[in-house]
Amino acid sequence: MSDNARVLIADDESSIRFVLRETLEAEGHAVTEVDTGDDAVAALARENFDLAFFDIRMPGPSGLELLDQIKATGNSVAVVIITAENTFENAVEAMKRGALDYLVKPFGTGEVLALVEKALRARALESEVRTLRRQVAGQGSSPERLVGSSPAMLEVFKTIGRVARSDVSVLVTGESGTGKELIARAIHSASPRSEGPLVAVNAAAIPRELLESELFGHERGAFTGAVEARIGRFREASGGTLFLDEIGDMPLELQAKLLRVLQSGEVTSVGGRRPETVDVRVVAATHRDLEKAVAEGDFREDLLYRLQVVPIHIPPLRERPEDIPTLVEHFLERYDLELTGRRHAVSEETLAHLARHDWPGNVRELENSIKRVLVLTSSDVLTSDDFVFLHKREEASETPGQTLEEHVTACAIEALDRDEDEVYRQLMSRVERPLLETVLQRTAGNQIRAAAILGINRNTLRKKITDLDIDVPGRP
Repeated sequence: MSDNARVLIADDESSIRFVLRETLEAEGHAVTEVDTGDDAVAALARENFDLAFFDIRMPGPSGLELLDQIKATGNSVAVVIITAENTFENAVEAMKRGALDYLVKPFGTGEVLALVEKALRARALESEVRTLRRQVAGQGSSPERLVGSSPAMLEVFKTIGRVARSDVSVLVTGESGTGKELIARAIHSASPRSEGPLVAVNAAAIPRELLESELFGHERGAFTGAVEARIGRFREASGGTLFLDEIGDMPLELQAKLLRVLQSGEVTSVGGRRPETVDVRVVAATHRDLEKAVAEGDFREDLLYRLQVVPIHIPPLRERPEDIPTLVEHFLERYDLELTGRRHAVSEETLAHLARHDWPGNVRELENSIKRVLVLTSSDVLTSDDFVFLHKREEASETPGQTLEEHVTACAIEALDRDEDEVYRQLMSRVERPLLETVLQRTAGNQIRAAAILGINRNTLRKKITDLDIDVPGRP
């Protein structure tokens, strides 16, 4: 079709209409503008448009109500919802109702023109339009809901909206504490399976020898201690969603069995003979780099492809500090009355102070910090002094002259305060790196000699060097 688009603008703010019209007409696009929802309905009845910009709130039908009418009548115009409120609920609701995208005031001309190009591509490729019409339901007033207004999190919300109605497998990646399970819960609650169960299994928390039985079930007498049959988590989740957390820690031999289940849709319990069909949507999550694990032989490549039909990556909190004020407000709303019986406020200076922290424990660390401050503070306004413990942790980790025991103790307290997962692994990684680097420096990069000094096998040393990405002296 033509490179020029026919665009309808419906917004009760004349300044917004002016900016949009000037931007679009300068590129040769034909623009019709109205200031009410009723006038937008009349314009849509008179003319066919390629793209429409609808304000989420205006006199007459709102932008979302207009979007519903368009979808009900089969009109193929692509719709962008405009709003001044950059929230998860608005983003999800817009995508749920089939919007092309979501534009937040104030916006740049580049964003507008990019949306026109996107609309033209969508009109040419109807399959893209169908994808963007997939629905996602809002999480309402659930206390454990996804929160964020950064561009990165809005993309996460949009992806949830697009995949929720299908049954494709989703792989959620991100550091500990970023909220991977919340993503799984949002996908489940937005899907047609929401009336079914959501069953969560942490592959890292279950002993290797019990994990197969946990997932697939077992027959009575299948092994010592199996005094009664168990159906397993796959069958428990039938008709719903199975959330496989820390999938990267699953043993290789069990990965092969999981792959067969995902391919066939059938589960055979331990000690059983007949497979049973299960109707389950799988969402997996990991903090590990699975592509690196595949390269090192620790994870099956075919299983990775099967799991990450749609990948969703949650960025760490340090990469999206603009989400901190929204998160703080959310946690205050959630815990204020529960923990203290009164309302608290937080100063702008305090929010700026919190934005400067690296948050290695991510959203979970922020949540626990807010709870700690609420319990201990005597003021109705939270100040940066209330969060001084965050910097004490940083200073403790950098204190010169600490003994090894003092350093490990400080690191352990820090990890526990952040409510980190896998504390043993976290601490070992902190201790191992300086130890190996020191020995390799002392041996001038001679790995055979370094392994002998450490008392470990050379192959073990080489694997640790790769895992920890250690620079070996003398190696190009």
